[in-house]
Amino acid sequence: MKVTVCAMVVVVSMLTLSSRVFAQGETAVPFLLISPDARAGGMGEAGTGLADNSSAVFWNPGGLGFLTGDQLSLTHAPWLPEFSSDLSYDFLSYTHYLPNWDGNVAASITYFNLGTFNKTLSSGPTVVSTWHAFEFAVTLGYGAQISDGLGVGANFRYIRSELAPFGTEQEVGTGIASDVSFDLGLLYRPQTLDLPVIGNFGNRLGIGVDLSNLGPTLYYIDQAQADPLPTNLRVGLAIHALKSEYNNLYLVFDASRTMVRVRTDSTMYIDPASQDTTWNFTTSVDPLPRSLLTTWSDGSGLKRIIISMGAEYWYGHPRLIALRIGYYKENPNFGGRNFMTFGAGIRYGIYGFDFSYISTFDQNNPLSNQLRFSLSLNLGGKTDF
Repeated sequence: MKVTVCAMVVVVSMLTLSSRVFAQGETAVPFLLISPDARAGGMGEAGTGLADNSSAVFWNPGGLGFLTGDQLSLTHAPWLPEFSSDLSYDFLSYTHYLPNWDGNVAASITYFNLGTFNKTLSSGPTVVSTWHAFEFAVTLGYGAQISDGLGVGANFRYIRSELAPFGTEQEVGTGIASDVSFDLGLLYRPQTLDLPVIGNFGNRLGIGVDLSNLGPTLYYIDQAQADPLPTNLRVGLAIHALKSEYNNLYLVFDASRTMVRVRTDSTMYIDPASQDTTWNFTTSVDPLPRSLLTTWSDGSGLKRIIISMGAEYWYGHPRLIALRIGYYKENPNFGGRNFMTFGAGIRYGIYGFDFSYISTFDQNNPLSNQLRFSLSLNLGGKTDF
């Protein structure tokens, strides 16, 4: 038999996410890093310091401590439209306020559809079966304020990756694997902040830190070839720059880096008879928490940091229409994704709709014309930020 899924999945992963993940094949399940909501997607994919809706379960569970009421959000994105019409991404999140606990519980489901594939005979193109490849993650979280203006939160996640229901010709097993991970988040939003000239800037500044996808390595068939999860560190800043009855302006900034360390060792062998030279390569993964430190000593340092920033303007009382713009940048030697984002949103009662659009600077980029659409329900949920 001949299996085409492996090459396809590698290509999809490469075109989907940061080079910090795919350039050296460093991590498994990179779909966990996809920006899940159209609102943040329109602001350069930044949201760690804002985290003021149900998508906080992704961006920063520390933001859950500032929410009240119930919120529900659903995002759909036909993924990589320039590359394939068979891929899609979906994200469902829900938060519920627990007054007796003075905090929020949250849940989310992420589903990444990789499409349908054919299994053919090695001797020819005869299709003997087809299968559907996909990955998903289910997350449960909780966040609360431990002091005035300081929210902390944590998530627990179950991950499932189903690439193929069988192995290749020489392998015994399947391309199916499961794993677990957890996240830690902190959001500082001072309620009183006196600044020179500006005056009281309380509840208008958010500083967030999120460390996500902490967990054991994932493997499909050979445990010796296990890959680390895409452990990721994000630091974010959000500023409510303009705050009035009918006009509100937010500025957001995120810096992120994948915190994994994969070591590659090589050995040379010279055949005594033919003098032909061959190289053997082996890889090893630094385990957590060691990798959180050793990742900085792999020679890339700060070069792997991704910068994202954006702005959001709201008009109306209550807020009615939003316009968004953003910018996303990573080092050319580590993927070089470089694009602008645009977005808009509308609120009517408890209902909300948002969309975002990616505009790349280079032609034939698979991320070109990428769209996300989000629908939301706000059942008494609010944030004063």
